[in-house]
Amino acid sequence: MTSASTFIVTGCSHPEEQYIKLEQSLPMTETVAEAPLWLEEVEGKQALDKVNAWNKVTLDKLMADKRYAQYLDSGLDIVNAKDKIPYGTYRGGFVYNFWQDENQVRGMLRRTTIDEYTKSHPKWQDLLSIDNLSTLEDKNWVFKGTQCLESDYDRCLLSLSDGGKDSAEMREWDHSKQSFVENGFFIPEAKTGVSWKDIDNINIATHWGEDSLTESGYPYIIKSLQRGQALSQAKQIFEGEKTDVGVWPVTIKFGDNNLNMAVRSVTFFESLYFWLPDDGRDAVQLPLPKKVAVQGVFKGQLMLSLKQEWSPQGKRQAFNSGDLVSFDLDHWLQKQEIKNLQLVYHPQERATIDGVSITSNKLVLTLLENVVSNIYIYDFDNKWSHIKLAMPENGLMSVSSANLDSDTIFINQESFVAPDTLFKVDVKNIDIIAIRSILARFDASNIVVEQFEASSKDGEKIPYFVVRHKDIQFDGTNPTLQYAYGGFQVSLKPSYSGLLGKNWLEQGGVYVLANIRGGGEFGPNWHQAGLKTKRQVIFDDMIAVGEDIIAKKITSPKRLGIMGGSNGGLLMGVMYIQRPDLWNAVICQVPLLDMLRYHKLLAGASWVDEYGSPDVTDERAFLEKISPVHNIDPKGDYPSIMFVTSTKDDRVHPAHARKMAYLLEKHGHDFEYYENIDGGHSASANLQERANRTALEYTFLSQKLMD
Repeated sequence: MTSASTFIVTGCSHPEEQYIKLEQSLPMTETVAEAPLWLEEVEGKQALDKVNAWNKVTLDKLMADKRYAQYLDSGLDIVNAKDKIPYGTYRGGFVYNFWQDENQVRGMLRRTTIDEYTKSHPKWQDLLSIDNLSTLEDKNWVFKGTQCLESDYDRCLLSLSDGGKDSAEMREWDHSKQSFVENGFFIPEAKTGVSWKDIDNINIATHWGEDSLTESGYPYIIKSLQRGQALSQAKQIFEGEKTDVGVWPVTIKFGDNNLNMAVRSVTFFESLYFWLPDDGRDAVQLPLPKKVAVQGVFKGQLMLSLKQEWSPQGKRQAFNSGDLVSFDLDHWLQKQEIKNLQLVYHPQERATIDGVSITSNKLVLTLLENVVSNIYIYDFDNKWSHIKLAMPENGLMSVSSANLDSDTIFINQESFVAPDTLFKVDVKNIDIIAIRSILARFDASNIVVEQFEASSKDGEKIPYFVVRHKDIQFDGTNPTLQYAYGGFQVSLKPSYSGLLGKNWLEQGGVYVLANIRGGGEFGPNWHQAGLKTKRQVIFDDMIAVGEDIIAKKITSPKRLGIMGGSNGGLLMGVMYIQRPDLWNAVICQVPLLDMLRYHKLLAGASWVDEYGSPDVTDERAFLEKISPVHNIDPKGDYPSIMFVTSTKDDRVHPAHARKMAYLLEKHGHDFEYYENIDGGHSASANLQERANRTALEYTFLSQKLMD
């Protein structure tokens, strides 16, 4: 999910008068009378007093458990390990890495040569310490990445967030001089999109002042800024609609040219693409379907991942949702007509594109085939051809770095039980070299991984993984953690987690990963099956997996816990309400829970294409049925639940968790609550905070499922 603005009650009148006015302006079901709206004041005194009280109770209880210290120590050992793979981005002859450990808590931006990088102990050139910068400027800076000019890659716009928020300020940085550029480009804190036109010109979408943001809190106006100009002097070059989710500038490099574009995100899943001619002519819309992802340009071909069926105007071809297609971009720019339209890839059943990478001479596709990764190398010479890359077959693969100036890519490989291995691959000559692996973070010698299918309520087969000790007894006594997400076409894959392995699997726990609908494991249709009023199928899938592992006697309701965050936090809230008999512990991270006001909080309005709108009658009726804060039974028999959120989450409002906790407290139901001040949507601003958060979560799970 994405980001947005904060709802704060302001004014000089008595606060209670403000609440009354607010509640009177809302439909009765939105007053959430028992969960007052002052909980939506992110840093309001009354809200934070309540949060601090809940935090104290939870921390006192969990940190007193001897296992907390054990989980924290092992977690810190893992996140601060010296042998972590320094994943890097290869560009301009250097590999760039952002490194964090106990000495660089906020992180160090650094680089090395490609030859050095392949050595066991590369020599790094330190570029910028975020810790030192934070100390110097008395800020809790969180590094949010760089956007670099695609020439020598020395000039970059570096994003810094205060405490981990989505909103960030952007400063121009020079890698070669290891310093910020004097009087360089600077954009104040906002949810900003930027693209480089050339070294002296950038396109910007940001907060331009009053009435310059969409209802979702994102920009809809793009301006062009020349070096030396003040931000106020930027020239407007494109304007979307205030009803859009957001509008963003994009630059795609192809050959010696740049294609400058504007992307109107009309909804979360529908976009319009516009070419911005260099000569100042009006923007020209590309003739693309609304549900599409533009992947870049390869050998003059514009690459498109389709999220819907498409029959281009004037063409006989018809393409399916999930297809990858291409056409001649130069011809379109000259004539505004589609030429040489071709199918690149059509997914077979239970397969989907998981990644598209473009190098100097090759197109690299990462595919999920029944939730197992394979990588294919494509080429184009008037028609498309491909070969499968001969990688060791072992769970999950992902391209961690690729660029247009080289045929060298890096591929990471891992599984539930196999630690990460990084490969350097020359995709032109098909030369594969394993350059680095991490040591095992837990003992996996007796652990097995199995894949099963559960039958959902409507008969759909829902795959899931079970990670367990091979000698467990199938008697229903095994402590089991079931994880899922189920939204926004996000795929859950068999990845390696030292924290999970050390603090759960090694302790005798079983882990279940459910590939429920709403995700992207099997392409766009798998996601779209659970949109809006169809969303109950996602919840039914989660229930079906839980019931299946109980039927297999892997576990029982007393020993079964569930976990999920963000959209997965909504899933947890619904599971808590709909099937409290099925689980004994629920961890609900950075959740959506008030589904009648979610669209009024922060980035919520951007997600109506996923959830439906409370302002549309039939969609509201469905949301009323599933909204966790509106369906708590005061006399209900519920499992224990732990809420995890962040005050500085400017994407999903912490009021969701606050309201649910408030109501559970009012009705005397058991819960734990942890709201980290910093951290943003991850609820942890650095690796140390992540280790602490997970230690609290595993302590909670141990108390509820193992004791």
